[in-house]
Amino acid sequence: MKLKILFTIILFTFASLGSADELRKAVDSEDRSEKNIVRDEFRKPYETLSFFQLEPDMTIVELSPGGGWYTEILANFIRKSGNLIAAHFSKDSDRAYFRNSRINFEKKVKENSLYEKVRVVDLNSKLSDPSSVDAVLTFRNLHNWLGPNMDKIFSNSYVALKPGGLFGIVEHRAKAGTSMEDMKKSGYVTEKHAIKIAKKHGFELLAKSEINANPKDSADHPRGVWTLPPVLRLKEKDKEKYLAIGESDRMTLLFRKPKS
Repeated sequence: MKLKILFTIILFTFASLGSADELRKAVDSEDRSEKNIVRDEFRKPYETLSFFQLEPDMTIVELSPGGGWYTEILANFIRKSGNLIAAHFSKDSDRAYFRNSRINFEKKVKENSLYEKVRVVDLNSKLSDPSSVDAVLTFRNLHNWLGPNMDKIFSNSYVALKPGGLFGIVEHRAKAGTSMEDMKKSGYVTEKHAIKIAKKHGFELLAKSEINANPKDSADHPRGVWTLPPVLRLKEKDKEKYLAIGESDRMTLLFRKPKS
């Protein structure tokens, strides 16, 4: 029995080391664009994805990937033995910005063999078959979903995940007590609200991390979170001030769908 336990520990250790090595290769890959790499200072992709306990053979859903900053890393990470589902804006949206963003993302995916194991679906779809996904991730998107849409996306994520599946969130962090109205205006969301909605849909909170914290960020800017880089919505006005702050203070949360 002791030998069996020891063998299991050794296998787990080697598997963890192998995953870390594959993740490091994906983050350091020459496939990544220089424009994306310069954001690593603030987004800490290696540390963040390590915290989310990802393995390269997983089926992963990335919710609302935008232009594909994290998709670029995830697609490389799962390239050999996993799968990536990118849940993007609806291609039939009545908003031109959403439609164009989806078209540009699909064009990017189709034109580069890096993304050969990436499947694009609608964000508001069922995402995947029930209990078929190992992990669902989202980066800086909760503020766009506040209200019924957030409930729908969290619910669909829960259904798609296997028992024991992981749900990782990075989001701009509002100060405790911030009202819903101010969250919607500012683009910052309280940890309390994020955790409340996740638990409402059945998720268990596994861990929090300060990986993406930024104590320089007061979360109180003239044009909300978009005042800060990389958007810099005020353009040249106080630009050096906001560049010195850097990107937003962010919560990093890991949830799990119960195993039974």
